[in-house]
Amino acid sequence: MSDLKEYDVVVVGGGPAGLSAACLLAEQKLSTAIVSPFYPKPVPQGQRDPRTIAMMQPSVRLMEHMGLWPTELESVSSPLKHLRLLDDSGNLLSGTEVTFNCQELSDQPFGWNVPLPDLSLALLALAKKSGFDFYEDEALGAPLKGDGVLVQLKNLDDLVAKVVVAADGRASNLRKSAGIGIAQWSYDQVAIGAVFAHSGPHNDMSTECHKQDGPLTTVPMPDNHSSLVWMVRPERGKELMSLSAKSFAGELQLELHGELGIISDVINRKSFPMQGMNAMTYASNRVILIGEAAHVVPPIGAQGLNMSLRDGAMAAELIGDACRFGEDIGGDKVLTKYDTNRRRDVWPRQKVIDLMNRSLLSKLPFIHDARALGLNLVDRITPLRNAVMREGISPTENLPRVMQT
Repeated sequence: MSDLKEYDVVVVGGGPAGLSAACLLAEQKLSTAIVSPFYPKPVPQGQRDPRTIAMMQPSVRLMEHMGLWPTELESVSSPLKHLRLLDDSGNLLSGTEVTFNCQELSDQPFGWNVPLPDLSLALLALAKKSGFDFYEDEALGAPLKGDGVLVQLKNLDDLVAKVVVAADGRASNLRKSAGIGIAQWSYDQVAIGAVFAHSGPHNDMSTECHKQDGPLTTVPMPDNHSSLVWMVRPERGKELMSLSAKSFAGELQLELHGELGIISDVINRKSFPMQGMNAMTYASNRVILIGEAAHVVPPIGAQGLNMSLRDGAMAAELIGDACRFGEDIGGDKVLTKYDTNRRRDVWPRQKVIDLMNRSLLSKLPFIHDARALGLNLVDRITPLRNAVMREGISPTENLPRVMQT
């Protein structure tokens, strides 16, 4: 008998995807542990991660299921009632402005814009109430060990599990250990994230403005504030990051053509290189990849973390179902079904995001014309418009049960 601590599931990664997956697993009475070299911690306002998640309705339903919505999270979040796509690329043929209204689908907002630090802390607080074990350490690998895996830790004693849920990010040690290859690529862009105040109202509208170097996206927050994701060329990014907060606000105000009024109080400005990645398979050798261990996309169309939360919920669902039916929770049946379900969701979105971003960076006029034509068709053809809203904003296919209506 091994002296190592044994679990049904070990979740590796302390971000939102890993924490939510662990909570869902513990809810199903599976013995669960979570391993991460760091966990979310409160930090002063001016030092916070500027990123937010435009949490669409399926993700909101997940939070409701876990008892995290509506709670104090709602007070720091803003509803997304209107989503706008705007062509400001300056090309000869411009796409029409496309605005989606949530009332076209239901009487609920498309979702809510939630600060990532607040979401992470809320999930951590829930996880601490869930009764599973925490290990503050780095997982180096998970080789097969009999009918399970040995989770190798850097500083602490190793763990044994029947299956591992790997949420350890784009440089995932667990993915490498499982022998899963990746396709990865870079974009000639960085994304600048920040939070800013503005004198004009945002009217609960998120605007994705397509510029020549990439999208500039503003997402509403409470009290006449918005979050920013501004994708630019690296040289322009260095220039913008070197500006004072006041000068940066002036540049942003010009780029927005004054639509939000006077820009001020820019805080938490950070720059992130733009990359893409996709794992060759999302599950192998008793390791299930979720979040950025499985896929990385640019911050376009509010897809990234929403897909990651669906990963975690689907992994927990399939593992729980296998346990109830007396099946091997880390066996090929679970792994194959997970890989198939998540690819159907992730791959098409990843392709569309990549195509949209590359079309903005392209020097070929016909590429820009095709993108403009696409926007025009979405705006004018009702069935296409409805399909874009359903699948891009409030998907109904390939959803875990806890995210369904």
